[in-house]
Amino acid sequence: MAFRVQTVLLSPETGQYAGGAQPSIGVAHIADAARIAERLGFDGVTVPEAGHDPFLPLAIATEHTGRVSLGTNVAIAFPRSPLVTAQLAWDLQQLSGGRFELGLGTQVRSHVERRYASEWTAPAGPRLREYVQCVTSMFDTFQTGAKPAFESDHYRFTLMNPLFNPGPIAHPHIPIHLAAVNPYMARLAGELCAGVRVHPIATFRYVREVVLPAVAAGAGAGGRSLRDIEIIGAPFLAVGRDEAAITAAREALKRHIAFYASTPTYHAVLDYHGWAEVGRDLHLLSREGRWKEMPRRITDDMLDEWAIVASCDDLAASIAQRCADVYSTVLLDLPPALRSDEDWVATTVKALQTA
Repeated sequence: MAFRVQTVLLSPETGQYAGGAQPSIGVAHIADAARIAERLGFDGVTVPEAGHDPFLPLAIATEHTGRVSLGTNVAIAFPRSPLVTAQLAWDLQQLSGGRFELGLGTQVRSHVERRYASEWTAPAGPRLREYVQCVTSMFDTFQTGAKPAFESDHYRFTLMNPLFNPGPIAHPHIPIHLAAVNPYMARLAGELCAGVRVHPIATFRYVREVVLPAVAAGAGAGGRSLRDIEIIGAPFLAVGRDEAAITAAREALKRHIAFYASTPTYHAVLDYHGWAEVGRDLHLLSREGRWKEMPRRITDDMLDEWAIVASCDDLAASIAQRCADVYSTVLLDLPPALRSDEDWVATTVKALQTA
């Protein structure tokens, strides 16, 4: 099965998952990183909202690339009004000549209220449904000049003067992808959106047995099939050139997994595997700021459920085997030491695209 292959710019580094500071490499390096990703054959580049706004780096990347897709991975919806998001997406779509993909997520209530200093007005799922519908309505008004008439429980879009309308563009269809772990968001993505970005905290078995059936149900409700929905996965990777490097990569990856597994919103995955007690322990440790103790709660057996563990030579084949019939697009978040081996990266990307 051939895959589209994406990569990530400004990805958090291992130390940040254990309570460390942001790395020194930031937005100023985006242009070079985007050019390199395109030259190495990636189909797309994405930017997370992890210490940086995800839209600004993509504006820079757009000007320094000509082929790759450019996506937010993901932009947090609720701290931004639908119009703010719609205008950003519209401008990036025009600037990139139709290469922009709008990835949206909800975050969790404590972060929206206490980190973003914004409001959490309703349960995330129903509110995000209306958010997507409102943004889509705005896109239509931008392109056609149609009188806005969107009203729902949480959003009202009924005014757009010509002065404030950005006007039509050559590529008005902007794919919307939703971040999903739990079934509601997966169904919503299948019903309303072009794709779903499956959070890496979802194990391969959980994706097959919980996420994909929910996406398929949503697609059916929207008059489509699962084949019509792009399923984007960013599997955890523990990769190295020899056994010692692979062992070190496994231990580093436990920091990533422990960080995400401490979030109660993601505990459905842990509950599914019978790891509920681990999730509760990790959440308590995170609340106490005991980040460095958390990786010890992730066992080797648990890591193997989540991660692809392979040597550099075997990575492409291992990804193709684990991701077959699960993901149509694979995002490779490679460690810096391996990203610098451009020949190996290009060979790995090509192997996945022709698998």
